Amino acid sequence: MLADRRISDPANLERDLLDARARAMRVTGDLDGARLLGPKLAIVNPPLWEIGHVSWFQELWCLRLRTDGSLADSILAGADALYDSAAVAHETRWDLPLPDLKATRAYGVAVLERVRERLAREPESRALQYFVRLATFHEDMHAEAFHYTRQTLGYAEPVFELHAKKYKKEDLEIAGGAFTLGARPSDGFVFDNEKWAHDVEVAPFRIARSPVTNAEFLAFVDAGGTAPRYWKKQDGAWLERRFDRWLPLAMGELVRHVNWHEAQAYCAWAKRRLPSEAEWECASSRMACGEVWEWTCSAFGPYPGFVVDPYKEYSEPWFGTHKVLRGGSFATPARLLRPTFRNFYTPERADFFAGFRTCAAAPARSAFS
Repeated sequence: MLADRRISDPANLERDLLDARARAMRVTGDLDGARLLGPKLAIVNPPLWEIGHVSWFQELWCLRLRTDGSLADSILAGADALYDSAAVAHETRWDLPLPDLKATRAYGVAVLERVRERLAREPESRALQYFVRLATFHEDMHAEAFHYTRQTLGYAEPVFELHAKKYKKEDLEIAGGAFTLGARPSDGFVFDNEKWAHDVEVAPFRIARSPVTNAEFLAFVDAGGTAPRYWKKQDGAWLERRFDRWLPLAMGELVRHVNWHEAQAYCAWAKRRLPSEAEWECASSRMACGEVWEWTCSAFGPYPGFVVDPYKEYSEPWFGTHKVLRGGSFATPARLLRPTFRNFYTPERADFFAGFRTCAAAPARSAFS
């Protein structure tokens, strides 16, 4: 289940678990007062609730789950009624009797220390290794969600070492043919929606080496297209809000905060199209990516033979209603990035760090070419 030594080694698991908490602290550490709840919006959680939820999730899977499937009690009385995201409706989370920030942080510290102690006691437990990795990636995802919540609410940008890429403006020509889509058991920890590798047929195609830039998207806007949600024109110049600051639009940077419909509209204007996720994965070894999540044209659904993993709410409830994104963003930890990883959002969402690259059919070749 966890063949990769980097993932199954307890010291590495502990290191990444601690790093995930440190990342989350860096993006939430300055939140206080009214900002711990913030406005009631459908696209964000109240930060105080979300901080507690991350620790509840870690405790649930790494400490409370018994081998017979039953649950031990939480060390925080009433935690399930507060933090179970599958049972606690989103719109109610602002009105719950949440512990204050000090108590919420103390709960997180206590859970983390108990997980570390269990790793030391049971270094060979494959089930524990799996759930520690699940909890690590879950906290990584919430740290990224806190990052884009700060953008949504206009808070200051957190300081991170970002993994920006260099891009070339040209197409790759991909020959197509049989392609193996998805993860293999030898890949170590993967989510259930990546399982398992299966053959698909991919027609020849061309795909841009680079996602679409601000300059390219601006040409579409100037031709009558819709501007991304954080752009505005002032005194004849385009500005973009980056967290709490309005800055001149950086033409060479990748466009971000674009929803799926806007990406489709750009492609129609440019006489291109979005790649399928099979095309994206097929070309991924030759592309630079990881600065913005990239929309594909593919609906989020199960691979053949799909079997739900223990965390049942991760994938299956969203099949058929979401679109697939690939690649990762500047706010995604490198340990989470891999070619087979499938992110997924509803097509109207643009609050996270979403962009796209374009694709086209391969040019027809004559019999003499």
